[in-house]
Amino acid sequence: MPARLLYTGQVVIDLVMALDALPRSGGDVLAHSAAFEAGGGFNVMAAARRSGMPTVYLGRHGNGRFGELARQAMAAEGIEIANPATDVGDTGLSVALIEPSAERSFISYVGAEGGLSAEDLHSVAVRPEDYVFVSGYSLLHEGKVATLLEWLAQLPAKAGVVFDPGPLVDSPEASGMQTVLPMITLWTSNAEEALRFTACQTIDAALDKLAHWLRPEALIVVRDGPDGCWIRQGSAVAQVPGFPVTAIDTNGAGDAHAGVLLAGLASGLSAAQAALRANAAAAIAVTRRGPATAPTAAEVDALVAGSEF
Repeated sequence: MPARLLYTGQVVIDLVMALDALPRSGGDVLAHSAAFEAGGGFNVMAAARRSGMPTVYLGRHGNGRFGELARQAMAAEGIEIANPATDVGDTGLSVALIEPSAERSFISYVGAEGGLSAEDLHSVAVRPEDYVFVSGYSLLHEGKVATLLEWLAQLPAKAGVVFDPGPLVDSPEASGMQTVLPMITLWTSNAEEALRFTACQTIDAALDKLAHWLRPEALIVVRDGPDGCWIRQGSAVAQVPGFPVTAIDTNGAGDAHAGVLLAGLASGLSAAQAALRANAAAAIAVTRRGPATAPTAAEVDALVAGSEF
């Protein structure tokens, strides 16, 4: 049976606003555009689905207008929703502020997705070939972390555990990390997150430290912006080149990278081949406005076809 992405993180609704500059404290600015979009974990799942990977959302979703937007977006991408809407509360909201430099800032409110039960997670039987995606944000939710860690410890031995620390899990001493580290089979993050987590000054040093903490066979992928990404498995290290583009919005680019990377690995590609496709997906994503801008598999094919890697 084909490998699936089982996503345990959070789907939220993004209010995306493009503006010239962030306002000062107490100030006000006019945005050039504003739109409600499904975001958070939705971006990773949509990227994987657009590259043909079966995907299941194991997290919670609310019973209000934002929950309905989240469900509509997942249904449109062909993402399976494992659990019904919660009885109380709506899906959370994140305000994403995009500056002309393509840098983004977030203000988030946690909703129904911040909770999780054992029944939620056991609604789908995990197969050995599946990839279970764990977001660092999940470790920060008191209504979720204990249940999630207990469930992860019961996974089939060969199931992949993918971990993305995100911007808020900043050290191996963070909540839940000592439990999660030995389980990780695939680490995916940007360079800033890897350097902060490891307290290192260079990507080489961060890769060394992560390799020391993780299981010997774990694949480590660290995104390096327009320069592509670095991959390490065992003692083998490689830099996989990026694709030169003019970025207009970096929101969701890392998620596009992670989803397409997983789809490539699930289809049998080598780590380097999957990483090249992920780099292409991220490059395309930053040329589009919005959080869920991952390209289709055909679009990735077209960009990779011109690569000399």
